[in-house]
Amino acid sequence: MRRRNFISLVGGLAVAWPIAAGAQQSAMPVVGFIDVGSPADSGAHVASFRQGLNDMGYFEGRNILIEYRWAEGRHDRYPELAADLIRQKVNVIATGANSSASLAVKAATSTIPIVFGVGEDPVKLGLVASLARPGGNATGINFFATELTAKRLGLLREMVPGAARLAFLVNPANVTAESTVKDLEAAAPAFGVQIQIFDAGTIREIDAAFASLVRQRFDALFVGPDLFFSTRRVQLAIGAARHAVPTILPSASTPKPAG
Repeated sequence: MRRRNFISLVGGLAVAWPIAAGAQQSAMPVVGFIDVGSPADSGAHVASFRQGLNDMGYFEGRNILIEYRWAEGRHDRYPELAADLIRQKVNVIATGANSSASLAVKAATSTIPIVFGVGEDPVKLGLVASLARPGGNATGINFFATELTAKRLGLLREMVPGAARLAFLVNPANVTAESTVKDLEAAAPAFGVQIQIFDAGTIREIDAAFASLVRQRFDALFVGPDLFFSTRRVQLAIGAARHAVPTILPSASTPKPAG
């Protein structure tokens, strides 16, 4: 399902669910929005989020309010950000395409509605009881990012037929990192490649990973599905071009400023 569908779902839920406990009935609905990046590098996410709300007839500052919280690339901040939004008594919390943020919010509240976007089975993650009957206070969509791991590896192999040694960039702070590693390692023999894991959860660690994989002469780079990497795709693309490393990224589009 496309990101626009997710955003439209948020727009409908923001006004469909009852006002959170303690909030004044006359107040405008308030949507809590958690993003892995910062205002500077998440312009495209924010612009799409606002546009989706606009398409549903909701305009920020006019008939709906949005409380933004930024993780600045740090997955360990999600519990803190979730707790802050809960204290603000928002009506609904949207976590975008982020499993770690979704789980942190789910652990923090059983009453405030949560709209998530995740790259893995939400039942397996424990966000919902079942796809048919989610139950609880969370609903959302699965972007099937982890299910596409083998297909992305196949595309990279087609792009670089002679590749034998593959560097795999993964964010260890992402709750889906372990399953993605297992998926890639399971798919690797069929494509005749060897995998080596490189951890990166910060901007500096991405640069360090490039320096290391270039020094070790890896044939190509596979970037794992992680929203932090999506916000840093320009940095990743520049690194790949500078070092002439064939690279497959989790997202093809480039960030655009909000406005």
